[in-house]
Amino acid sequence: MNGGDTAWVLVSAALVLFMTPGLALFYGGMVRAKNVLAVIMQNFLCMALVTVLWAVVACSLAFGSDAGGGLIGGFGLAGLGGMAHGLPGFQGLTVPPLAVVAFQLMFAIITAALISGGTVDRMRFPAFALFIALWVLLVYAPVAHWVFSPEGWMAKHGVLDFAGGTVVEIDSGFSTLAVVLVIGRRRGWPGEQMAPHSVPLSLLGAGILWFGWFGFNAGSALGANAVAAHAFVNTQLAASAGLIGWILFERFTEGFPTTLGAASGAVAGMVAITPCAGYLSAMPSLLVGAVAGVVCALAVRLKFRWRYDDSLDVLGVHGVGGLIGMVLLGLFASRAVNPHGANGAFMGGGGHLLGWECLAAVVAASYCFAATWVVAKVVDAVVGLRVGPEEEFTGLDLTQHAESAYSMGGTGRIGG
Repeated sequence: MNGGDTAWVLVSAALVLFMTPGLALFYGGMVRAKNVLAVIMQNFLCMALVTVLWAVVACSLAFGSDAGGGLIGGFGLAGLGGMAHGLPGFQGLTVPPLAVVAFQLMFAIITAALISGGTVDRMRFPAFALFIALWVLLVYAPVAHWVFSPEGWMAKHGVLDFAGGTVVEIDSGFSTLAVVLVIGRRRGWPGEQMAPHSVPLSLLGAGILWFGWFGFNAGSALGANAVAAHAFVNTQLAASAGLIGWILFERFTEGFPTTLGAASGAVAGMVAITPCAGYLSAMPSLLVGAVAGVVCALAVRLKFRWRYDDSLDVLGVHGVGGLIGMVLLGLFASRAVNPHGANGAFMGGGGHLLGWECLAAVVAASYCFAATWVVAKVVDAVVGLRVGPEEEFTGLDLTQHAESAYSMGGTGRIGG
């Protein structure tokens, strides 16, 4: 064991956990005042519920010895036991297996929390809890096994995904699309004005996400080494290029850049660099961020044309951003950056890696959408996903939690 590597992974795990309160603020500022506590509560629930599920069985399903075909792990790590001989398939770790397990737990937490951005304003709290519990076991854990476990089928075929372009970004984006199609649109959307109640709150949350993302990406090197340094720098480059790309898109299409657009652009850039962070050099990382900033800005506008109510654009930013990152990784990956990776199509590696990256992205998106749609339909049939019309009008803070975010908001309707 290496003390420096272990310290870095544990600090990175804490940074990734800190991203979930950051996400809660990012989402909380973008909803109407009558629903701000409800979305923050859903994020905090994920921190506790996913932790318990991870310790009991989900970690084992994701990282346990393969139970067949590289599709799912067995129960050898259930209860966080069975790690005396290390994590199955991981060779040459310089950190304790439990540090990797803790780090990966934080990924599971924020991926589940991301889905809350699509369903705000209309999902019952008990239904959200049941949905997340089933989703972690049936959707997140299998995909994590495919990609992050060395015994997963994608990993065995050489698919590269440094920090979760499939497992976190594509998974959350296309899972959100499925559940919002099941739960339906907010009443009054898109005709009724549903403006953010506190853009500064969202910007604070975006800043926390930006800060935490260094642990998310650089921590995925599982050591304090040169690859971690590449991932750290690439994260900053992509975030900056994404921010600039998004506000330039706004400037040329709508006449003015917005602060919320700047925050969203930075997030889009970091989403897209997530699978690439430890495999790309600096200039391709800038390109990844810039492409994500422009394409994701365009993607979030398509929901109005196609009329699916992904309230806070989880699909447009995370799903689409993850797809962009996986494709560009297949083009620009370089062994000069990471000798354990591969060369992409533009780096002399031919089309092999690009083909597998595209296949992995399509399979992950398809499975996550289909499996989440089934989970959402089951939860809807058992307990009902959606609040009633009067509860939705009053707001979820009062109807689901008997609280109001602001003292002057006794009716739950401050700011809309």
